[in-house]
Amino acid sequence: MRNLKITIQYNGSNYCGWQKQPDSLGIQGTIERAIYDITREEVKLTGSGRTDAGVHALGQVANFKLESAIPVDKIPNALNSKLPKDISVIDCIEVNDKFHSRYNAKGKTYRYLIHNSMYRSPIYKDISYHVKYELDFDKMVKESKHLIGTHDFKGFMSSGSSVKDTVREIYDIRLNKQEDLIVLEVEGNGFLYNMVRIIVGTLVDIGRGRINKSLKEIVESKSRSECGHTAPAHGLFLKKVDY
Repeated sequence: MRNLKITIQYNGSNYCGWQKQPDSLGIQGTIERAIYDITREEVKLTGSGRTDAGVHALGQVANFKLESAIPVDKIPNALNSKLPKDISVIDCIEVNDKFHSRYNAKGKTYRYLIHNSMYRSPIYKDISYHVKYELDFDKMVKESKHLIGTHDFKGFMSSGSSVKDTVREIYDIRLNKQEDLIVLEVEGNGFLYNMVRIIVGTLVDIGRGRINKSLKEIVESKSRSECGHTAPAHGLFLKKVDY
């Protein structure tokens, strides 16, 4: 059996998240069904990690074992002919048998879009967080730099996670403003449950003046109550997975 690695883009607006649920296929189950449609093989698709309901991906990675001899360069178009238009396989390669899309991942990059305008946008409504309040962008940029490095991000994790080790390393964080769109990208070796969304919510609250403490103090507190709100899922994109 071949071990195949695929790269996937999707708009998560209409899905319960990556993982299939008893009453919903999710992204994972939808792709597994498309694989069955073209190969008549039931496979288990392993993703690099779960994305929540409403979260999007520009470069989600998954792998699966397949007996079919269909050439790898034919697989993306074959799958896309069976997939809904909000999911697309953009690459497929054969990898060694030991490759595991989750356990072999060395880091991830997430992108988050904030639409900072008095009025909502019908164009950005499903892919960005609409913040109508004026934000101090320069202060957000300055404070965000305190996240870079290795820290205990316990305060930036939502309840419900069973993770014991909450230390993570942030390699880089970037904020750019293009007219009324703020683009945040954060790269690290791993992320806790809702960590990126809590980072965004905290920076928005800092930009609004609702939080006056330094982000350095907030990280050191390890307290969820010291952080800001959790930004909505629909502004978040899994941009890239590194191996």
